[in-house]
Amino acid sequence: MNYLPVFFRSITAVAVVLLFQMCQPNNEQAKGNPPMEGFNEAASDAKAIQLADSVMAAQGGRQSWDNTRYIAWNFFGNRKLLWDKATGDVRVEYLKEDAKTLVNINTGEGKVYRNGTELTQPDSVAKYLQRGKEAWVNDSYWLVMPYKLKDSGVTLKYLGEETTQAGQPADVLQLTFDKVGVTPENRYKVFVDKETKLVSQWAYFPSANDTVPAFVMPWQDYKMYDGIKLSGDRGQAKITDIQVLKEVPKEAFTSFAPVQL
Repeated sequence: MNYLPVFFRSITAVAVVLLFQMCQPNNEQAKGNPPMEGFNEAASDAKAIQLADSVMAAQGGRQSWDNTRYIAWNFFGNRKLLWDKATGDVRVEYLKEDAKTLVNINTGEGKVYRNGTELTQPDSVAKYLQRGKEAWVNDSYWLVMPYKLKDSGVTLKYLGEETTQAGQPADVLQLTFDKVGVTPENRYKVFVDKETKLVSQWAYFPSANDTVPAFVMPWQDYKMYDGIKLSGDRGQAKITDIQVLKEVPKEAFTSFAPVQL
């Protein structure tokens, strides 16, 4: 027989219900951030998926990300990129050589400018178009990785709580990949700030079996860009000239001439 007074039995029942609700995934948040086709949901754990959904919400939300059209940025002073998320068109300007590439990352088609002239030899064009696509794969991940936690080929695992190099508590996600990207053998540890739910640090492992990361860098100094939050500060390295745009000149993806954004 239960000898607890009715009042305390009621409080206990309410506490149990609240505890149960706190342990459940945020269904509305998950519905608002469906995985990309090919995301390995079966091998990912529920805590990791729930955390990824929290990151998406903190970054501005899936709808804002989906509605984002053009993103421009300067990748560590090496390249300037302009990306049309809707069409897959990308403009890559190499800042340390006389070279520009206009490539569609979905079709692989485009054109290449090097050393004062447009290339026409098919093998050379194909080589530099692939180089341009790989530049976009790398450079965009350094900028928008938090929006890609549930991308195709990704498996997410929750590794527990750790402290960042800055001394802040964080929940840690592990990202591994299957047959996607340029280097699918990579592994990342992604640190999510426990209060803001923003990515605050990442650790990069060239091989999923590596136990020591090749580098650990912060994600800091977030700013809002037309509805989405982006960070360009990686500690000693900086992504600069970040812009989120609704319109760009039509010739940005067709002409090698300078473009004013």
